[in-house]
Amino acid sequence: MTRSLRRDLYAAGAAALLVTAAVLVGRHIQDTRHTLFVHWPPLFADWDPHLGPGTPAALAVAAATAAYGPAVAARLPWRGLLAAAWAAAQAWIVSLALVDGWHQGIAVRLTTRNEYLRVIGRFHDIPATLRDFTHHIVSGTPDPWPAHIAGHPPAATLTFVLLDRIGLRGGGWAGMWCITVGATGCVAVLNALRALADETLARRAAPFLVLAPAAVWQGTSADGYFAAAAAWSLGLLALALTRRSHGYAAASGLLFGLTCYLSYGLTLFALIGGAVVALARRELRERPALLLSLFAGLAVFPVAFTLAGFDWWHAYHLLVTRYYQGIGGTRPYGYWVWANLACTVLITGPATAAGLRRTTTTLLPRTGARRPADLRLALLVTAALLALLVADLSGMSKAETERIWLPFALWLLPACALLPRPRPWLIAQAILALLLNHLLLTGW
Repeated sequence: MTRSLRRDLYAAGAAALLVTAAVLVGRHIQDTRHTLFVHWPPLFADWDPHLGPGTPAALAVAAATAAYGPAVAARLPWRGLLAAAWAAAQAWIVSLALVDGWHQGIAVRLTTRNEYLRVIGRFHDIPATLRDFTHHIVSGTPDPWPAHIAGHPPAATLTFVLLDRIGLRGGGWAGMWCITVGATGCVAVLNALRALADETLARRAAPFLVLAPAAVWQGTSADGYFAAAAAWSLGLLALALTRRSHGYAAASGLLFGLTCYLSYGLTLFALIGGAVVALARRELRERPALLLSLFAGLAVFPVAFTLAGFDWWHAYHLLVTRYYQGIGGTRPYGYWVWANLACTVLITGPATAAGLRRTTTTLLPRTGARRPADLRLALLVTAALLALLVADLSGMSKAETERIWLPFALWLLPACALLPRPRPWLIAQAILALLLNHLLLTGW
């Protein structure tokens, strides 16, 4: 065993110890103080060992991806790889969701008490509802919004309202929308890696983006959809700068504007966007007018929602009030500020822990040559980690970050491309996801 591999295993072991500590300390706090409001800390889940109709398919997808994923990713034509990654990611997410069955795993996930489909009837007059949206965020106001609606700007709920309007009604359609769109997030990340680092690293990252433990929460959660929107805003930005395309720049801005109106916390993707711009600064200097197209696209959703009567900043301040009125004000910051990171370990897996160790090593000054592509990848992953840490320190994401931080997780997974022997790490990723999905009943 080489020294480098031994250090990778140490990093994965340290990540496992962090999770173990979060479980044991969390169990003690919940049993003695009852202030965590989760049944299986640090995850929002219940202990429920079970099998389901999706179990054979999940095992098959895991085995095929671990066995053949690296070789197939290395050989396929680029467009074929993107299509295969999307299909495989969707198969992995759906099969894991179906371990709980179609009804429990997909059809009712977005119809529960705090979810978006519960308020579709209140959007019969969309302009009037947008003007009135902020009047129902704080608890104690007339007809306060359920937690998830109050906790997000209205574009999140409007997505499901519009699906309902075009005839795609009910939890099944909403769930499949989130899964299908969410699975495209890996394609956006792959395009960004190819444009900013190199194609070899993108191909090495592909199986890890497909077989991520995060898939347990991508099916079915609206945050999987949010993750894809955020990922495409960056993926298109990378393509816009490296291909000098005004169309891609405008689309990137448009999607980032939408992302900010899907989730307040995803404004932190501006940090990762800054890293993308820094990595493509030479191309931007050659065509600075791309920024005009970017900002033109970026303005669309903020202007549209503002003209419709929704004040983003005012709504965010009201959300902070609502957050501390509820269990967010009771959950102890001193536990969650580090237990959230244990949740991140569980959605990104041991391979990402080892990959982040190699990311750090790549960034540190040392003797010997460093591949420029590795350094560029390391900078992009580090920007994503920084954005996640800012979200953590804010205190506005205490618990349930296994779902809420899916957008950041997509940009940490590429660190696995730095690992020299992918197959054992892919097996570890798959085993973790399968254990989580079969031993726990996740929910929100």
